[in-house]
Amino acid sequence: MKTINTIIFDLGNVLIDWNPEYVYLDVFEGNRKKMDWFFTEICTMDWNENQDAGYPLQQATADRVALFPQYENWIRMYYGRWEEMLGGAIGASVEILRLLIEDPRYKVVALTNWSAETFPIALERFEFLHWFEGIVVSGEEKTRKPFREIYQITLDRFDLTAENCLFIDDNFRNIEGAQKLGIQTHHFSNPQALATDLNERGIL
Repeated sequence: MKTINTIIFDLGNVLIDWNPEYVYLDVFEGNRKKMDWFFTEICTMDWNENQDAGYPLQQATADRVALFPQYENWIRMYYGRWEEMLGGAIGASVEILRLLIEDPRYKVVALTNWSAETFPIALERFEFLHWFEGIVVSGEEKTRKPFREIYQITLDRFDLTAENCLFIDDNFRNIEGAQKLGIQTHHFSNPQALATDLNERGIL
């Protein structure tokens, strides 16, 4: 295993709690079955990921309303109440980030699937986002994880060697995308497991 000199963090659900349930569980009065149906059939994760790759939020909303006009109010809430889907920072993960930022052995950057239109809200809300040497935002690049192009953009932008990077992400599909380029990975489940892995690798 090659020596790691760069840590690449995902943001959502690694450092920042984000969950549309914070809005829709209330909208559907605690009816989780109805909420799950809405996310499976109407405002799907695939639809949301299209905006992560740069599709305009206003147009995406209009497209979905045209398909499902009877659910217009619920659809418009997705981006209309997007800020309410942002929870707080995941404190234990942010503490790990701080330790790595302070360690001169490592370059620390971020690679996130995030709409370019909503990312400024996160930048304003979370001070630790300004600690990174840089952040690659999918919506700005018009591509997203797990496509090869966005990993290559990250490597090229920060002059990184894939084998010397450790990529941390909660989505296994994104982990697999990174592995195809030879990037070392940690499939994030919780901060404690991350800290254990980093200790075992001699990073923390």
